Amino acid sequence: MDAFYASVEQRDFPELKGKPVIVGSPEGRGVVLTCSYEARAFGVRSAIPGREAKRLCPDGVFVTPRFPAYKEVSKKIREIFLRYTDLVEPLSLDEAYLDVTEDKQHIGSAMEIAKAIKAVIFEEVFLTASAGISINKFVAKVASGMQKPDGITFIAPSRIEQFMEQLKVQDFHGIGKETAAKMNAAGIFTGADLKKISQENLVASYGKTGLFYYQIVRGIDERPVQPDRETKSVSVGDTFAEDVLDLNIISEELQRLSVLLFSRIQKHDLYGRTVTLKIKYFDFKIVSRSKTFTEKISDPESIFSAVKNLLPQTEAGKVKIRLLGIGVSGFEEEKQKSQLSLF
Repeated sequence: MDAFYASVEQRDFPELKGKPVIVGSPEGRGVVLTCSYEARAFGVRSAIPGREAKRLCPDGVFVTPRFPAYKEVSKKIREIFLRYTDLVEPLSLDEAYLDVTEDKQHIGSAMEIAKAIKAVIFEEVFLTASAGISINKFVAKVASGMQKPDGITFIAPSRIEQFMEQLKVQDFHGIGKETAAKMNAAGIFTGADLKKISQENLVASYGKTGLFYYQIVRGIDERPVQPDRETKSVSVGDTFAEDVLDLNIISEELQRLSVLLFSRIQKHDLYGRTVTLKIKYFDFKIVSRSKTFTEKISDPESIFSAVKNLLPQTEAGKVKIRLLGIGVSGFEEEKQKSQLSLF
């Protein structure tokens, strides 16, 4: 979906149409969950602090998120997906993978199916969506963002390797800002540059994620669409451009990651009770430390406080750190409480 939360607000409140709508709070440590394309023109992006968004766009209209409304719209959109295929894997309230190999409507073309779905969403939900079409998840995901808003991009099998080679590494789904900076420092700016690096060197530099990079730059992604996939955890992480020993820098990065992680769990509408800190040292040794709370995590400050308290249980400040990651899990119990009996 295109700027989903903000688009729902503009749909439900016509006076917001054409205005720079920012879903989130400019107060305290509030973060931007998403914003309209009018606000993006000022440099506003999701996951940045609300105060920064206010500075970039002084006339921006901040609105409090209405998750029940977003969930209801998401449910309607998912019902539309299921008219065309049973293989729907939701990623969040506003995004999903669809495997249309089995064509329930007998349309006969993935491109035409995508056009039909976009048209029905607009007719019934009054919102626009963008679609990416290809032979696997990764390429389709990247393609879906190529012509937003209200766009559609098809990457044919014969074009995949050329498409990946021309792509900037920061546009690869899953490569964050810090990892992209590290790659740039190593002379890797595009998929073509990445493709020149051997599998062994990528694994040495990025761990098992390096194998994923080696495969996807060649258009290889064999992950199936899993309609019953259950999210067990939500996490974020990034690799420093250079190994870090300074606790102040580590703390700043943990605070940034806490804000980013909370924006993701809000987007997925998943609130767990367990916070995990993951550290990869300069020698690639990995440690993780976790803390489980009696109540579910409900704000970024709680995440930051938890990982900051877990930090002394590691060698941070004594041994140089290559990567930091934090995650939230423990959703299962919450789901079981809300599950209705079948009988």
